[in-house]
Amino acid sequence: MKAKLTFYVTLMVSTTLCVVIFAMVMTLMMGLFNDKVDNTEIFKLISPAFQTVVGGFIGLLAGVKLSHDDEDEPK
Repeated sequence: MKAKLTFYVTLMVSTTLCVVIFAMVMTLMMGLFNDKVDNTEIFKLISPAFQTVVGGFIGLLAGVKLSHDDEDEPK
């Protein structure tokens, strides 16, 4: 049961991470090719948000994996 729950949580987090990364990259690309937007400002705005989101999700995935491995005992 716990393995199934861990699988579903990992799947949801990975899917959400992919959607967020895709949306952020598309926003960055649209801003880069828009003549009205200063490119240096785009990097200043998106870079910290990008690092925070990626770091948070990777930390969550690592925590789920580590907590799942701690309770598995060898047979």
